[in-house]
Amino acid sequence: MAWIEKLFRTYENCADKIEPIGAHLWPVSHVVKRANVEVVLDAEGKFRRARVLGRSESPTLIPTTEKSAGRTGSRDEPHPLCEELGYCAADLPGAKAGRYATYKELLASWSDSPDHGHPKVRAVLAYVSRGSLWSDLDGRSIFPVTTEDAKGRKSKVADEKAFVRWVVEEPGNPCAATWEDKSLIEAWTRFHSGHGWRTDLCMVTGQRERIAQRHSKFIRYPGDGAKLISSNDSDGFTFRGRFTDQKDDYGKQACTVSYEVSQKAHNALRWLIERQAYRDYESGQTVVAWAVGGKAIPDPWSNSLDMVLRYEHLPTVAMPAASTANAGDVGQTFATRFRRVIAGYGGNLDPSDDIVVMGLDSATPGRMAITYYRELKGSEFLERIRRWHEQYAWHQDFGKDRRFVGAPAPRDFAEAAFATRLGTSGELRLDDALRKATVERLLPCIVDGQCVPRDLVLSAVRRASSRVALTPEEWERFLGIACALFRGYSKSKGKEYDMALEQDRNSRDYLYGRLLAVADNIEGKALRQSGEARETMAARLMQRFADRPFSTWRNIELALRPYQGRLRASEISRGFLLDREKRLDEILCRFNADDFTNDSPLTGEFLIGYHCQRRELFAPTQSDANDQSSDD
Repeated sequence: MAWIEKLFRTYENCADKIEPIGAHLWPVSHVVKRANVEVVLDAEGKFRRARVLGRSESPTLIPTTEKSAGRTGSRDEPHPLCEELGYCAADLPGAKAGRYATYKELLASWSDSPDHGHPKVRAVLAYVSRGSLWSDLDGRSIFPVTTEDAKGRKSKVADEKAFVRWVVEEPGNPCAATWEDKSLIEAWTRFHSGHGWRTDLCMVTGQRERIAQRHSKFIRYPGDGAKLISSNDSDGFTFRGRFTDQKDDYGKQACTVSYEVSQKAHNALRWLIERQAYRDYESGQTVVAWAVGGKAIPDPWSNSLDMVLRYEHLPTVAMPAASTANAGDVGQTFATRFRRVIAGYGGNLDPSDDIVVMGLDSATPGRMAITYYRELKGSEFLERIRRWHEQYAWHQDFGKDRRFVGAPAPRDFAEAAFATRLGTSGELRLDDALRKATVERLLPCIVDGQCVPRDLVLSAVRRASSRVALTPEEWERFLGIACALFRGYSKSKGKEYDMALEQDRNSRDYLYGRLLAVADNIEGKALRQSGEARETMAARLMQRFADRPFSTWRNIELALRPYQGRLRASEISRGFLLDREKRLDEILCRFNADDFTNDSPLTGEFLIGYHCQRRELFAPTQSDANDQSSDD
């Protein structure tokens, strides 16, 4: 029950953020539906005009009953105001018997309520009682009604399925739309909560209140039929668990939750998911983190750059000034900058504030499960986020405008380790189930501080070593991710690496990585000078080099000699070659004899040495300076 209590408290703390539609909290006994047709009435309930709605303006907040909010298929449970033509149009040809009468009866009971009736409700009731809705719409060429999905594809809506929303224009009242009238919204909420439902002890509030018989759906996205709590009513179930009560008393032995608490908890979860959750639309996996007090927190599922950019738009402390540090301090510069970002969040978040991290998933269309749940204090949560982003920080290259120092996002880790190339299009693609499983495995690493899985590190290193199988852009991205993974994994095992070249590190794998970077640089210079657009020998043999470094280095060294001769013959390149040959000699002298002749496979440390040496070989360009400034 802890998650319900936390969500209920979140709703109560953020109640002032309730607005009609969009990424806002929904009021109790209301849902957002996509309307197809808007009908405008006057205060007496006389028809004025109607129009078909576009996709962008169709989301409409409508009042619902407990039964109508979860109705499916053939169940005739009408909404009390805005509805499909099959319910509210008495003159619709072929309408299902009884739907109109049930709708009108519910609307009339609300309209006739002495305490909770509303002028707009009475106007709508007066109009639908005339039984001319379908004729009025048909006479104005409203049909056929079409709808448009998110991809722009249009489809026809059956007449009885066309959803109608109401606008009542009253003299002196600027708020004509029923879904925007707060007095109408409050009137229905009070009316619906005051009916004679079963009362019992609510396990969240500790009070005797109206108990929820049905719980909300549409939690992760519109049309989501999976429920977190479902009793399957009183029949048709396949498993009752350990309860012994009979059909008429079904549910009394379970933990009871009041209708208001259930509505507010589910509405808060829906709101949080829409505004700040990680969502995998293909698999349905959803993970959301939030502060119960409603305060801003860093997004655990974003990369370091996105976290900083999001922070810039928050009303917190100012961003740190641009760093003037040179490349050798990049690790310390990043750590200082990121700590100040975390401090910005900490300025608004008390150390004792409650933070909740929840993962949701569903194996079937009707049932949803909580796959991950953690409660932390604000200081603990911020410390773990800081530690994750510092431990797995590296130079990342996600394209011209996406270069930064920091940790990649979990989805990036999954793609770098397991993405495969499609045979027809040649596009890299990650299987939905594999991405979902990888993100789920990384959750405890981020939130609980656990070490990343070793197989993920090995897969990412192997992929980055297969340079010829990737485009230059893909390889640059995967190289940074693999280095980040290996560096963070090594740190959890007690071995640390700097993000700048370590001249005094004499480990075999690190030195071999440096050798490969210098060889690649020499041949690349010669190829560019001669206008040849092809991969260097070091690039082509990178995977083989990772498997058998000593024997492969001999081939690379022999293939390098013609290019050294070409550069030596050029007066403008002679100094460049002299410097690079000096570096090769220095690196070779650092090897132990046994280490150099050891032909066993290299670990991911050789990518660390390669990347650091390559960055050190190139003098900072203006774009690099601008890039660093934007990161800081």
